[in-house]
Parts: sequence; C-alpha cells; structure tokens
Amino acid sequence: MVKRLILVLGDQLSETLSALREADKATDLIVMAEVLDETGYVPHHPKKIALVLSAMRHFAQRLQEDGWQVAYTRLDDPEASKSIVGELMRRGQAHDTSRVIATRPGEWRLIEALENAPLSVTLLPDDRFVCSLDEFDAWAEGRKELRMEWFYREMRRKTGLMMEGDKPAGGKWNFDHDNRKPASDDMLRSRPMRFTPDAVTEEVLDLVEARFSDNFGTLRPFHFAVTRADALRALDHFARHLLAGFGDYQDAMLENDRFLHHSLLSAYLNLGLLGPLEICERIEAEWRDGKVPVNAAEGYVRQVIGWREYVRGIYFREGPDYPARNVLGHSRDLPPMYWGAQTDMNCIAHAVGQTRDEAYAHHIQRLMVTGNFALLAGIDPHQVHEWYLSVYIDAYEWVEAPNTVGMSQFADGGIIASKPYVSSGNYIARMSDYCGGCAYSVKDKTGERACPFNLLFWHFMDRHRDRFAGNPRMAQMYRTWDRMTDDRKAAVLDGAERFLSRMEAGESV
Repeated sequence: MVKRLILVLGDQLSETLSALREADKATDLIVMAEVLDETGYVPHHPKKIALVLSAMRHFAQRLQEDGWQVAYTRLDDPEASKSIVGELMRRGQAHDTSRVIATRPGEWRLIEALENAPLSVTLLPDDRFVCSLDEFDAWAEGRKELRMEWFYREMRRKTGLMMEGDKPAGGKWNFDHDNRKPASDDMLRSRPMRFTPDAVTEEVLDLVEARFSDNFGTLRPFHFAVTRADALRALDHFARHLLAGFGDYQDAMLENDRFLHHSLLSAYLNLGLLGPLEICERIEAEWRDGKVPVNAAEGYVRQVIGWREYVRGIYFREGPDYPARNVLGHSRDLPPMYWGAQTDMNCIAHAVGQTRDEAYAHHIQRLMVTGNFALLAGIDPHQVHEWYLSVYIDAYEWVEAPNTVGMSQFADGGIIASKPYVSSGNYIARMSDYCGGCAYSVKDKTGERACPFNLLFWHFMDRHRDRFAGNPRMAQMYRTWDRMTDDRKAAVLDGAERFLSRMEAGESV
C-alpha cells in the first residue's frame, strides 16, 4: 500500500534531498519522470537533455539498489504524460493516493504547476544551498542596494571558508583584481576530466539523437559525468590539476583552448550530483595545504557561495515576472549568428561555435562577448534569456535568469549590477586572441572595418545617456564621449546605425 508519492526532479539528484529525508522506504513511492514539457519548454541543447536523462536514470537505479520503490517514466514510454503533474496524477491513480511530497523546484513555472495541481502537494525547502531563501530575504530587507560583495562576506563568515579567525584569508575578501590575466596557448595544460558513456548513457544518446536532432547543438562526442561518483572524480581532477591557475586566467579566452583552467563542475552542481560546501571545502583544502595560491581558491569559492547563492536569492525574491523585465526597452530580435549563422565577428563565432559543440562557454565569454554584444545592440532581453537557458548545460532558470536579465542585460534596472557590463572591443582584445583573426579591426574606431563593439559601445552610451549620465561609475566614459568632435561622433553613430540596419535586414555581419 503506497501512502505518498515522493517527487524527485531531474535537477534534484541528491540522496540528501529534503523530500527523500521526509520519505519512508516502506510505504512511499519515488516518482521520477522524463516528460516532454521539461525537454521542450525551450529548445535545450542535446547534450543537456542527454546529461539530465542519463543522470536521472543512474540516480533512479541507485535509489532502487538502496531499497526504494521507484516509479520511473522514460520519455519514449507510450503511457507517459507530457508533464510532471500529469505523471503524478497517473501514478496517484494507479496507487490510490493523492498525497505528494516534493522539494521546492528551482523554477517558478514548476512551483506554480505543483501548487495548482489537483493533488495534495507538500513543498519542502530546498536546503542544498548555503543560504536559505528566508535568510536571504532577511539579509536583503531594508538595503538600498543588494550588492553581491556584501552578501558574499556574510557567507564567508557563516561557513568559515577561506577565513583566518575573523579575518579573510590573505587579508582581503576579494582577489578579483589579480584574476584578469590574459593567457597563452599551453599544450601541457590539463583538460577537465572526460568520461566514456556507459550502456545507459549510450541508450539515452540514441534517444536524444532520434528526438532532438533539430535542436541547436552537437550531441556527440559526449563526455560528461552522469553519476555522483564520477562527478567527485571530476572535482578531484580539477582541484589537483587545474585549480592553481584558475584565479589568474579565469577571464582569459583563447581560440584553441575552450576550457583553460575552468572546472565544468557547474553542470554537476546544478544537477545535485555535487554540493556547494563539499566543492568549496575541497578547494579550500588545496589552499591550506599550500598547493594553490589564495587568489585561485578565493576566486572559485566566490563563484559558488557568493554568486550562485546570491542569484538564487534574487530570483526568488523578485518573483515570477523577473525573467520578463526590460527596463531599457530593448526590442531587436536575436540575430541568426547566435544559432550558428555566418558572422565576420571572430569572437562571436568562437563563443557560439564552442557553445554549439560543448554546451559550454565560461562566464566571460557569456558576459563580455555574447552578452555584451546583445546589450550594446539592443536585443530583446527575454530572447537573450531564452537563448542562454536553451544552449548551456548548466542553465536552470533560478541561476540563469538573474545572470542574464540582471548581470548581463541590465534589464532589471540595476538590482544586481551597479552599471551595465558593456565594453568596446578593447576588452576582448586584451583578454583574448580572438581579434587577430577577425575581419574587423579592433584598432579602427570608425569606418567599414571598425570593430562593431567599438561602434555599438558609443551608440549604447549615447542612446541611454539620460539613464546613465549620473552614474559615477560611467562618468569618465561620458567625459570621453563629450571630448570627441561632432564629426567623430556622427561617424561613430552612423557606422553603428548602418551595422544595426544590416543585422536587422538579416545580412551576415
């Protein structure tokens, strides 16, 4: 006799999940389901679909081996419903129960679906994070500015990570200033750990290939970990072989090295195969053992217990309408080059090509290449949001939307960022080797060969002057603009308009 259904979602693959802790092996039924609604609400990268489905199947097998009753629905099951709620109703009818225990999902659309389901659903907090949502709201209440840096310091104090008594390790809370070095090619640089697909994963790959071949992205080769054991191996490999250089080169970009010193652990962390504290404790241990410099360890810890926890708090505090915000009124369509169409911009071509092949690009490629261009060009931020949600293997709305809508596109009006993250081509030239092989010239500020980032940067500044002229962090930029001659300004703005007209007409840019 089944008393309750215990829902486990595809990004909740943690044996310590609150819903599992509440469950009784003797009387409860675990419900896991591969459903069309979850694979298709945006056109997910085939690698992401394969990762989630394979990891789900492996996790269900692990639960069964541990003595749980598991009702698992495969995507190609002819009796499968299209939705999570549909599967819960189907299983409930089969076992004569309407009681459901679930850990709160990470997206508003699923929370609302479960809350409105014709079932008795109990939603438990997702406590796989360092900071609870109530704790974040208490921190945010009454503050004029919700800056990540101040939140991050609270998380350091709470966890004791990278602390020496009550002082930050190395005497500073943040070593970001030291972490902006350009990189050079290094044939001896290690790569993130790769895994050979087993029979379960191969079956999933065949299914994804048959069903989602039209989605943007290359499915094979597929080398991601799909179990907790392999995710832990990936963490160990990163800590031992790549972490030491992470700090110095975390912002660097190279044509012939897609990963540099990045870990690719976010895919496993956001699935639930790894936890934030176990990652950070391993990173801290490498520093305390003298194996990595403080800027490397601090920089990585900041991403996990700083940014990741912070954006989750913002997403749930701001509510379901957050991904639709557009305070700058940007309305241009996302250009075809984001889906792999020809472009003469080498940086965009490499960032998008890498995304197509790997379902991955690191934070600077996302923020300062594809994101920077979209903001400068006035692309509709909701389209940008849905693109990031679609193409990256670690993207779930709770973490992706604030990073895109807030940090990247400034569409939330400055809740996350104190100024827009915009730059000319000079930043990309400084941090990458993309510009050397580009059809455009980063040194040209006007004319047909001028780098589009150079033209669009001043076009953005000019059209949004009323909003940003009073921002102290942007004052120097406006002083530079004001010192230009009228002829120079006209040439820049005319060049930007002509570029945008070509882009909107569907021409290759």
